[in-house]
Amino acid sequence: MEYNRFKFFIMRSCVCIILFISSVSFAYAEAPIDSASDDVFNESAESEFGEFDQFAQFDEFDEFDVNEVVEVYDPLSGYNRFMTRVNDHVYVWVFKPVAKGYRYVVREPVRLAIDRMFTNGLYPVRFVNNLLQLKVKRAGIETARFCVNSTLGIAGLFDPAKGCMGLDAYPEDFGQTLGYYGVGRGFHIVLPIMGPSNVRDFFGFFPDTLLRPMTYVSDIRATIAVTVVDHFNTLSLYVNEYDALRVEAIDLYIFQRDAYEMRRQKAIEE
Repeated sequence: MEYNRFKFFIMRSCVCIILFISSVSFAYAEAPIDSASDDVFNESAESEFGEFDQFAQFDEFDEFDVNEVVEVYDPLSGYNRFMTRVNDHVYVWVFKPVAKGYRYVVREPVRLAIDRMFTNGLYPVRFVNNLLQLKVKRAGIETARFCVNSTLGIAGLFDPAKGCMGLDAYPEDFGQTLGYYGVGRGFHIVLPIMGPSNVRDFFGFFPDTLLRPMTYVSDIRATIAVTVVDHFNTLSLYVNEYDALRVEAIDLYIFQRDAYEMRRQKAIEE
């Protein structure tokens, strides 16, 4: 396969790895930590983005039992806290103003339609990972949803598959596939810009990227533009939820860490 088809994928992956390695110098070793999320909130955004963006976790926090305890192996807690602060500052000074400006210009129904379109485009990720987990029926439903929404739904801008036919989405990614086959989560990692993750999900990100249609667009500028619109459109739908989290969380890092790990474990179990 031609190199230029992978150019953006390689650039993004290398930048992420370099930033991660360079930041590990701030880490210090600690014992595993048992803790629970300190708070949850019940309001969720009306979006179907699924499992592929850190902001999509906010609409699932209300499903967790506040008394549930999650054991997290966190030897890089020093680095993770540092990167959580960095990501939070980037959010406050860059992402939030841009997302709010975008939200002011683009009305919510349009943003929801764009979100559905991007979700529809991630069909290959969901289809392949459902098959890898031997969930053949769900893979078939995902295929039916893609066909219906790509045609009657006008390239995924609308979701008649769910609204008219009752076909729910079954989002799966390679991190979930690894977990399905018993691969442990490993230690917790907070990635630059991308936010909470763990070793299993970090390596699962790369196969999923190869399944995304935009990976094979040779025009890097177009790929970057579409990726930026995708992320800021999603953030515009969840900016209030993240602000609520920042205000309510006693310890933002612990809250994000435990919520992420519980959400991922729940997704694997389903």
